[in-house]
Amino acid sequence: MNTDVYKYGFLFGMIAFISNALFVVVQMLQLFKVLRYPFDEIFIYSFSLGIVIPFVLEILALHYITPDDKKFWSHAALIFTVIYAVFVTANYVVQLSTVIPATLKGNSSQISILIQTPHSLFWDFDAIGYISMGIATLLAIPIFEKKGFQKIVRISFLANVLVTPLIGFVYFYPDFSEKILLIALPWVITAPMAMLLLAILFKKRIILN
Repeated sequence: MNTDVYKYGFLFGMIAFISNALFVVVQMLQLFKVLRYPFDEIFIYSFSLGIVIPFVLEILALHYITPDDKKFWSHAALIFTVIYAVFVTANYVVQLSTVIPATLKGNSSQISILIQTPHSLFWDFDAIGYISMGIATLLAIPIFEKKGFQKIVRISFLANVLVTPLIGFVYFYPDFSEKILLIALPWVITAPMAMLLLAILFKKRIILN
């Protein structure tokens, strides 16, 4: 195996983790009213967008290092990671390039269908994206062995899977509120942790090779 794949997996995994961690920080600042519009949404969507490509490439690297007898699972995980990427990218780009500028100019009524509010079109896009991310981590679980550091990565992916139904509940519960949002709070730990531990696994493979 070309060690460059391990290096790329580690690099992109760390970028995904850092972007995710920054998103979590900004989300907390928004909840505590430290950051306000438009800066809260600019930072949230920007850091969220910063997760996308690195995470896709981290999972792509995982696919390339997966033994042939388990590549069905890595390929399936990669497919759902791409589904995640398509939906959330569409959302974040629209919010950053169209919605926020139009709102600041006082033209929000002209693009109301594009604004991400609970149970709106792009709210559902976001939901599909993060549920797909959860499915991707589910499908990746059989790749990892049940021993050594791979077992730790496997557990982190399983933890993220278990949080995914909470994500779905928050997005699709009829009456959204900040209290409902807190139900999905474990995701702020499980998602970045899975990205970080997978990155560390790549790093360990670099050392071994």
